[in-house]
Amino acid sequence: MKVLISVDIEGISGIVHPTETNPDRYDYERGRALMTAEANAVIAGVLDAEPAAVVWVTDAHGTYRNLLPEELDRRARLVRGKPRPLGMLGGVDEHTDAVLFVGYHARAGHGPAVLAHTMADGLLDVRVAGRSIGEIGLNAAMAGHLGVPVVLLSGDDSACAELHDLVPSALTVAVKQALGQGAAVALHPEEARERLRHAAAEAITRRAQVSPLALAGPLEVEVDLSTPFMVDLAILVPGVSHAEGGRGRTVTFTASDFADAYRLILLLAQLATVKPA
Repeated sequence: MKVLISVDIEGISGIVHPTETNPDRYDYERGRALMTAEANAVIAGVLDAEPAAVVWVTDAHGTYRNLLPEELDRRARLVRGKPRPLGMLGGVDEHTDAVLFVGYHARAGHGPAVLAHTMADGLLDVRVAGRSIGEIGLNAAMAGHLGVPVVLLSGDDSACAELHDLVPSALTVAVKQALGQGAAVALHPEEARERLRHAAAEAITRRAQVSPLALAGPLEVEVDLSTPFMVDLAILVPGVSHAEGGRGRTVTFTASDFADAYRLILLLAQLATVKPA
C-alpha cells in the first residue's frame, strides 16, 4: 500500500509565532526540527501498522524545503521543492491508499486558531459551492477527488474541529489548544510525538472506515483577496472575473471538477504573493 503524509508547520506542537515558521527568522531552525520529529513519529506509526507500506512524505510549508532530509526516517520518500503538481499534496495519486495531515492549521478568519490562514496571506476566504474552506478542506477534497481518504490530522484544536466537520470519521490529534493567533497551550513535543505515533497506526488500521471527501462538479468558486492589485492580477487569468456586481475584492470562476478548482486556487495563491512593480 501507498501512504502520503503531508506535513505543514503551523500546527506542530510548540509552534505559535512566525519566527518559528519563516526561514529568514531567528527561531526557524527549532521549528523545522520540531516539524521533522513529528513527521518521523507519524512515519513510525504508519509502519507499525503496515510494515510493508510505501510511505511518501510531502513537505507542505512555504518553500516546501523545511523538513530536514538527513533527519527524516530513512524508510520514507521525501517530496520536496516547488512549484510542483498538486502543491501540498505533491505525490498523491489514485494509487494512494490514505493521506495523513500533520501540523495543519485552521482557515483564514477562523479562531481562536494558531497562525490561521488559507494558502497565502492575500487570500482572505475561499468558498466552494458557497462553503468557506481552508487548506484542510481544499487538500482533503483534492485527495477525495482521486478517491483517497484523509484518515488523520494533527494540529491545534481548531484545526482538528475543521477536519471533523468535513470528515467526521477521521482521527485527529490536538497537539495544542489555541488561545489566539499567536498563543497556545501545547503538549510537550515528546508527548505529542507519542500520541501521533499511536494515532497514525490506528488511522491506517481503520482506513477503510473513512470515506473520501468528494465534491462533485461543476463548482462555483469565490475567492476574497486582500488588495485591489491582487484582484487586477487574478482577473488576467482566463475564466476568472469579478464577482457578480463587481463586489470589491472578490473574484469568481466555475470549475468543471475539483481538480481544476484546486489548481486555479493554487495559482491565485501564488499571484497573491506578487508585489506591485
